[in-house]
Amino acid sequence: MDPAYRVALVAFPGIRSFDVSVITEVWGTDRTDRGAPAFDLRRVATDGTSVPMRGGLALAPDRTLTWLSRADLILVPGLDDHLTPAPAPVLDALRRAHARGTTLAALCGGAFTLAQAGLLDGRRAITHWNLINLLRTHHPRVTVVPDALFIEDDNIWTAAGTAAGIDLCLHLVRRFHGAEAAATIARSMVTAPFRTGTQAQFIEHPTPRADRDADTLAAVRDHALRHLHEPLTVADLAARAGMSPRSFARHFTAETGATPLRWLLDQRIAAAQKLLERTDLPMPEVARRAGFGSEVTMRQHFASRLATSPRAYRTAFSTRSATGSVAGGSSPIAR
Repeated sequence: MDPAYRVALVAFPGIRSFDVSVITEVWGTDRTDRGAPAFDLRRVATDGTSVPMRGGLALAPDRTLTWLSRADLILVPGLDDHLTPAPAPVLDALRRAHARGTTLAALCGGAFTLAQAGLLDGRRAITHWNLINLLRTHHPRVTVVPDALFIEDDNIWTAAGTAAGIDLCLHLVRRFHGAEAAATIARSMVTAPFRTGTQAQFIEHPTPRADRDADTLAAVRDHALRHLHEPLTVADLAARAGMSPRSFARHFTAETGATPLRWLLDQRIAAAQKLLERTDLPMPEVARRAGFGSEVTMRQHFASRLATSPRAYRTAFSTRSATGSVAGGSSPIAR
């Protein structure tokens, strides 16, 4: 049995209880009976003193900062007061962890803690859209990205507000343990298993036709997911929605936070990941079923979006049976 993946939640007074709950739900719940990986989540603080949080809540640490040297992943929750100074030992420990090559991830206003440590200087970072100017003002050496759900720079991840912390945690599960593991956890949490980090933080719906457009576009997306293996174009999807390509692209982006082409690419990558994990299908067939057309095209997109190759992804995350069989059905993944 593989050793549990070690995750550290860095705790100090002022951290947000919501982010602590997100981290605990994703990484601190045992779902190994459903095929999810084993995680070892530890609440790490300067000492064993209870850490107060808003609303009368308190967090009981079970490890001190020395445990960070053992962690595979270090998570920094957001802050109730985004200018809360982190204890100097915490900042020093985060710097040492990054120097060792440990992955760091901050949820929402946790970016301010990483910025206090100087870890975001000269690097790209994101935070809640309403805090962007505050981060720029107090940490001018940080390259603040104005609109994304989460981003990475030099093994440091930052996320936008609230729900984007869930997206980042699930993305990190997907990155280190595969799409099937992330989907298992997402199903348990009854949340969406895949939102790309480049998606807009918030979506502005056109009001006069919002309901009608939402229903129409939902039907188009459902059609696209069932026909990913076909050479879909924006013009094809626009015609199905009864819109001009330009109008369709505008409404689609307003509805989903992503352009139609980017959304299609995201879904095709996710479909290919599932096929690589669940089946023994040859690479050209995986590429065809996911809609890439050729193995070369699929390999190029895996390299640019996942920083790996389809073969390396299969080697790392395959969960298929010895026979490599795949269930039948109407989905292009199962077809």
